[in-house]
Amino acid sequence: MAQMLTERYRDRLLGMLSCYDRIVITGTLPGVCYAQRMTSFLYSRDIRIFDYARFAEPLRDRIRAAALQSATVASVTIQHINKPHIRKEDVVAKVLAERGDHSGLVHVISAMEACESYQPWHDKHSGKTLLKPDSGKCLHYYFYFIDEKLGLCYLRVPTWCPFRLQFYCNGHSWLARKLVAAGIEATLADNAFIRVADLERAQALSDAMKPEELHRRLDRYAKQFCPVLEVFGQRYHWSLMQMEYSTDLIFRSEAALKPLYEQLSREAVLAVKAEQVASFLGKKLTPQLAQEIGSRFATRIEGTCLKHRFGKTGVKMYDKFGRVLRLETTTNDVSFFKHHRKVEHRDRHTTREFAPLKKTIYSLLDLREILLGCNRRYLEFLSALADTSSGERDLVRLTEPQREGERTIKGLNFFARTEQRLLRALQRPEFNIHGLRRADLQPWLPELSTSRLSRQLHRLRSLGLIKRVTRSYRYYLTRLGRAAIAAACSLTQFHIVPALALVK
Repeated sequence: MAQMLTERYRDRLLGMLSCYDRIVITGTLPGVCYAQRMTSFLYSRDIRIFDYARFAEPLRDRIRAAALQSATVASVTIQHINKPHIRKEDVVAKVLAERGDHSGLVHVISAMEACESYQPWHDKHSGKTLLKPDSGKCLHYYFYFIDEKLGLCYLRVPTWCPFRLQFYCNGHSWLARKLVAAGIEATLADNAFIRVADLERAQALSDAMKPEELHRRLDRYAKQFCPVLEVFGQRYHWSLMQMEYSTDLIFRSEAALKPLYEQLSREAVLAVKAEQVASFLGKKLTPQLAQEIGSRFATRIEGTCLKHRFGKTGVKMYDKFGRVLRLETTTNDVSFFKHHRKVEHRDRHTTREFAPLKKTIYSLLDLREILLGCNRRYLEFLSALADTSSGERDLVRLTEPQREGERTIKGLNFFARTEQRLLRALQRPEFNIHGLRRADLQPWLPELSTSRLSRQLHRLRSLGLIKRVTRSYRYYLTRLGRAAIAAACSLTQFHIVPALALVK
């Protein structure tokens, strides 16, 4: 089995950290979340079905009044955005730059967006009047706030029934506040940790997310920003909508990660097939599912991203700030995954079966283990790919200028005549056993003076091609030196020279 990347690059890694990233949760009122239930609710309150709009309008006005009151109390304005090219995240980022990151309401954005709704309908055949599902547009409020535990969040509130809410938070922001509370020093850049003083404790805190605490906070914000619960006499049911779970390999420097990431992305684009994507996500490939699988390599402002998609779920790899190699499993449908759990049947008896994951927020703990397994399988696959990144780093080390104190050591030019003669002399068989001295090289390099040859030996030693024997003036070629000289000679003799000889 191939050595894992975490073992192969142990000396260049600060460590590895797995954590939820993007979390999007929807809130629905169970008693009115679909047309049949809303119809029953109106009948139970003696409200005519065709008076549905008259029933919903006061609730719309109540939400608008609550939004205005919340904004006034927090001394923020409600900004209406009606242009699709304006990103709400950019607007909020500008506000945060001036406001700071203390807890409380940050900004309120309103926008006309699509929403679910119902339409009164009279069925002439059955003689029944009922509501049918419909869609339209209504005013939505985005309440952006900084929670003392979760960090920056937003709650999206429509102003029309059935008031389906959408909540967003980020697991890295939540963990950052946990680390501060625990006294663990860490540096968070955007949504990635580039330094953590105690990664073992940080991982334990990441694994300790409690759905019960999240549920309480969601209920509190729903009551504050969507004050219609008492009309329906029920609490919101919170379901997982979009989930991202990342495994970050945190490198000590950009120089350590860059060649590895470039190599992995090139290899993975060609090597990952449909059956591998299915195996990453714990699925078996069938002819029916094969058409739902694909890979995409994209270039972003921050860098490049390789994503493998399987329906509404996928696994991807990208780099963050040149320091973090992120492997991330994302899903827009958590029921895509199956696990062993208790299943309650319609006749009320229960069995333990291999069944789809429930969408409730109380599945967060089980989902974490499933997504972590996907990331691990992807990491194992990447670890088995051919890795030539060390060769790229060595090539840079040999050919680019290096700093030594206040001096600059010039890199090698494998095609310069003088350098080729020097490298070939170092490679002579008689030097393999007992090594070489400056005087041994002099007959083979008569064009170099004694002082210049000394400087060349010092330069080759600084570049790592030769190594000095302790308490002597004798040198040996290093393993890097042997490989580099052999490659340079082979390239020149068997490729470049024959190719140039063909030119007429």
